[in-house]
Amino acid sequence: MAAGTPAPRLSVIVATYNRSASLLRTLDSLAGMTLDSGLWEAVIVDNNSTDDTAEAFTRWQQAYPSARNIRMVSEARQGLSHARNRGIGESRGEVIAIIDDDETVGPGFAEDYLSFFDSYPDAAAAGGKMIPVYEGERPVWLSRFTEVPVVSAIDRGDRVKPFPRGRNPFGGNMAFRRGTLETAGAFDPALGRTGTSLLAGEEKELFERIRRGGGTVYWVPGPAISHHIPAERLTRDYFRRVTYMGGVSERRRTLGRSRAAFAGRLASEAMKWAACLMLAAGYLLSGHPAKGKYLILMRYYITKGLLAGNKDRTA
Repeated sequence: MAAGTPAPRLSVIVATYNRSASLLRTLDSLAGMTLDSGLWEAVIVDNNSTDDTAEAFTRWQQAYPSARNIRMVSEARQGLSHARNRGIGESRGEVIAIIDDDETVGPGFAEDYLSFFDSYPDAAAAGGKMIPVYEGERPVWLSRFTEVPVVSAIDRGDRVKPFPRGRNPFGGNMAFRRGTLETAGAFDPALGRTGTSLLAGEEKELFERIRRGGGTVYWVPGPAISHHIPAERLTRDYFRRVTYMGGVSERRRTLGRSRAAFAGRLASEAMKWAACLMLAAGYLLSGHPAKGKYLILMRYYITKGLLAGNKDRTA
């Protein structure tokens, strides 16, 4: 940015790792946003990609010479939390929105978030819709419950409202006031995906920290994103790994707080099992046994990860 250039009002952070083709699609959607380019910026964080990510971004920027508000930086410390934290540190906006490199935004994405934060001065953070776009055939076993860990689908309706206790935005579509992150801190590098590891939990941990500090986290229907799901993410193996690592992540996150927090999470897992078995029975009786089977498998792998002592184990 040239000296004396006014700071943008909104910054979009995109961490990327070895997804150059997908990133180009994300960049095209960002360039299509309708908010005046002087009011927003995008910071793309290359987290040690070994593909042609840097070269692809350079070629893209040459093809879009007007998109000088979109820039790339590098983060050598491996991990999604490190990359997002670097993007936050490099950004200048009063509102910080975070998306992923396998997503596309709509034209009004930036305007919707700015309008929301202007209208709700008590909002510390917010999150919006994540709509899955399947690049392969949608599996018959996928239900609205198993969609959550596999494709991060979320839609809590068309009305602005605070997230209820125990519910949070998903990481692929969330936004914060800069002051919120300056007070609560950013993402915990001990959590979150690192390279090909599917460890998670960093977003949930941050939102809980924000709430403990008195912040309100809102559901905002306007700034939706499309989450592009490749066929390899719809396999039994990926399902097993992502749900198991979800349990490992919960173990690490809760033990990071206290043993009492971990005990509470174990108690809630028992209640989730009761609900899971009832829902699975309902799927069986309604003629959808595959949905019921995978619902039980999801709970089984999460519980197995929750009880595991080593995050590097596989299910």
